Amino acid sequence: MQLSSSPTLAPFRHEVFRTIWLASLASNFGGLVQAVGAAWMMTSISDSVNMVALVQASTSLPIMLFSLISGALADNFDRRRVMLTAQGFMLVISVTLTIFAYLGFLTPWLLLSFTFLIGCGTALNNPSWQASVGDMVPRDDLPAAVALNSMGFNMTRSVGPAIGGVIVATAGAAAAFAANSLSYFALIYALLRWKPGVRANTLPRETLGRAIGAGIRYVSMSPNILKVLFRGFVFGLTASATLALLPLVARDLVAGGPLTYGFMLGSFGIGAVGGALLSSRLRQHLSGEGIVRLAFIAFAASSTLTGISGYTFLTCLALLVSGACWVLALSLFNVTVQLSTPRWVVGRALSLYQTTTFGGLAGGSWMWGVIADEIGPGDALLVSSALMLVGALVGLRYALPEFKSLDLDPLNQFNEPLLALDLKPRSGPIAVFIEYEIAEEDTVEFLNAMSIRRRIRIRDGAQQWVLLRDLENPTLWTESYHVATWVEYVRHNQRRTKSDADVFLKIRALHRGDRPPVVHRMIERQTVEPTDVETYKPTLDMH
Repeated sequence: MQLSSSPTLAPFRHEVFRTIWLASLASNFGGLVQAVGAAWMMTSISDSVNMVALVQASTSLPIMLFSLISGALADNFDRRRVMLTAQGFMLVISVTLTIFAYLGFLTPWLLLSFTFLIGCGTALNNPSWQASVGDMVPRDDLPAAVALNSMGFNMTRSVGPAIGGVIVATAGAAAAFAANSLSYFALIYALLRWKPGVRANTLPRETLGRAIGAGIRYVSMSPNILKVLFRGFVFGLTASATLALLPLVARDLVAGGPLTYGFMLGSFGIGAVGGALLSSRLRQHLSGEGIVRLAFIAFAASSTLTGISGYTFLTCLALLVSGACWVLALSLFNVTVQLSTPRWVVGRALSLYQTTTFGGLAGGSWMWGVIADEIGPGDALLVSSALMLVGALVGLRYALPEFKSLDLDPLNQFNEPLLALDLKPRSGPIAVFIEYEIAEEDTVEFLNAMSIRRRIRIRDGAQQWVLLRDLENPTLWTESYHVATWVEYVRHNQRRTKSDADVFLKIRALHRGDRPPVVHRMIERQTVEPTDVETYKPTLDMH
């Protein structure tokens, strides 16, 4: 897959994306103001360094825990409604947090509980939002759209924290929480106006358990996506030190206040905007793995400077680099997952990416807080820098893939066969047998192709896949697999993409029989009464 290098601003040609992107600016601004208020309030109500670091962890942890459920909802329900539900939930929680802060009821653990609940809303919203980007813009504009989303968030980060610091310093944390509450209305209004096309689906909706299982199975059988998830986890684990410890850097290393902390976050945001603007040009000159390694190494250097600097200006310069590397790495991971995944499972694949990345962020935030309690925030940042360099070296073994362009649109060549039995959608289990005649000289090529086919079959829902060779007629091979129900068999075949067709056509070309491979579709019965033999007679179909 060669990532598109379409102009960075190209997605703004599409009105829906432009409108929701602009509304997201207000929502992101409020969220960052709230984050400043929560982090600085924790420094006011607790003397524990670890509790300060847990503010970020409490927001990241729900994304790690619940994103997979949210991804299943994104793929099986109207994504717009899922996002509206999430935004409404966060609005209610934010208003309640504002009231508690104003009345002076907040304790450290209560504050963490509120930030955890806001993180739950984010976990519900993000897979639907990120999966919807592919519905708003063409495939060629998707990398630029993902970069613009990162840029939008970080544009607000460049000014939001500074303004949040002013609000906290002059009016208190409750005012910051109130500003966040107001910020949800623009995005809720934009989502209410958006009327996305309804996705046609003739099959019953998957149950939540089956949908989650299908997402995990797809990703587990996709080695390239697994590499992205692993690298995202490593990046989140190591890079989280800077953001988790930044309030302590502002307070202890440069002897500043909430305004200093806001300016530091603003510098990180400005750097991230620059990284988003540079991403398209960098993709023209560097491979995906090259960009990721550059991000790891440059982030390590900037974290080192942040850890040893005693000057606000110098720390802010270092944070410019950190912000750029943050966006370059995370947006590249996101795009790679989206372009490697068909639409039916993209929400779940993105949710698993978020689970691993934010799992690294949440675990890292807690870990760096514990380390900073023992050795101080400056030395903790130096340790994180060393581990980032190790993260760059990991790419020597687990490099991000450089794909050819993949056409992941549905193949749409499967026609549901006419059956002699009156099966219900939940009837099953279904056993499928496909017979091939393969010449001896084609055996190795056939086995290589069937190895790929096995991965595709299991990835798309097949179970108990085996390949059998006839002992009396060695040219006769039988592919066998099971699915739980008839509707799952139909769903399995509808998931086949155009990029999968190559291996299927190759296997078909190796078949030497006078007629196409014969497909036997059978329903399993553990015991059959003699009077019911005709009722349960299996069907034979040509495929």
